[in-house]
Amino acid sequence: MLNQFLWGTLPYIILTIFIGGHIYRYNHDQFGWTSKSSEMLEKKELRLGSLLFHWGIIFVFIGHVMGILIPEGVYEAIGVSEETYHFMALLFGIPAGIAAVIGLFILIHRRLTVKRIFLTSSRGDFIALFFLAVVVLSGLSSTLLNIDSNGFDYRTTIGPWFRSLFMFQPDPTYMENVPVWFKIHILAAFGIFAVWPFTRLVHVFSLPLRYLNRSYVVYRKRMPKQANTSNQIR
Repeated sequence: MLNQFLWGTLPYIILTIFIGGHIYRYNHDQFGWTSKSSEMLEKKELRLGSLLFHWGIIFVFIGHVMGILIPEGVYEAIGVSEETYHFMALLFGIPAGIAAVIGLFILIHRRLTVKRIFLTSSRGDFIALFFLAVVVLSGLSSTLLNIDSNGFDYRTTIGPWFRSLFMFQPDPTYMENVPVWFKIHILAAFGIFAVWPFTRLVHVFSLPLRYLNRSYVVYRKRMPKQANTSNQIR
């Protein structure tokens, strides 16, 4: 019963919150739809932490797409063996995961130790950081613990389960023998998507398309007024 709820029903509840939350937020809080940048308060740690985290997450996301959304049969059809795929996944996945973890903890340290940033942080900021920390740590741990495969292949378990959700034919049986670290990783990801619409994470979907057709901003240089010495009393 629990297995059916977690892997058959909960994903659709989270998806409903994710989509509905963004629609509600956009219609009722457009001025709050921002990253709320704190660059003016501190730059050094932000520059390093943000660079490591964002680039790490980008490569981690690409790895998830290649490993979960693309079926194993596609790789077999183009001649990529399981050993080759596993080697490439570790070669790129571990450095990307480590970069994301280091970057995130620099950002967490910055938010907790820089007083001005801490005082301007919202509850949503800390909730988002908590779920992000669980996601990246559990994901990296799962990769390291599964470094020699250990008889578990997520491409034949998590992958088919995830794709079954898109077909609206969820099959929770694929998740029955998945190691606990992978399950924690997925549930933490659910948490991220559930709180996403109500935090600053919405800025991911902010594309500056209006800048492409907006009118030019005209700046005029204002000259200082010349002193009128003719009216001065000597």
